[in-house]
Amino acid sequence: QLVESGGGLVQPGGSLRLSCVASGFTFSSRPMGWARQVLGKGLEWVSGIYTDGTTAYSNSVAGRFTISRDNAKNTVYLQMNSLKPDDTAVYYCLTGQSVVDLHALFNVDRGQGTQVTVSS
Repeated sequence: QLVESGGGLVQPGGSLRLSCVASGFTFSSRPMGWARQVLGKGLEWVSGIYTDGTTAYSNSVAGRFTISRDNAKNTVYLQMNSLKPDDTAVYYCLTGQSVVDLHALFNVDRGQGTQVTVSS
């Protein structure tokens, strides 16, 4: 199970930190990530963090978002800075069986999502 929190309404240029608490599997042995979806559009991969701590980001968020994980708390975070209106979406926490699967959004498990709205 994946449970996200931390979404909300923020002005352009602002920051938010999303959290995702995982349960039901061995958290430290699974790659984790975030994806987002705008109403009426497909799921877009945003970021991933792997079991060795390696991180990856989509071009649209690189340099502005930071993903991290705390294996002791079974939690993955997404720190989002310099937010833009184009970042408005429902953000989902993800896990998969492999890094390749996570990037491809193939056979991933995801939470219920948390809404992020960037607007003045």
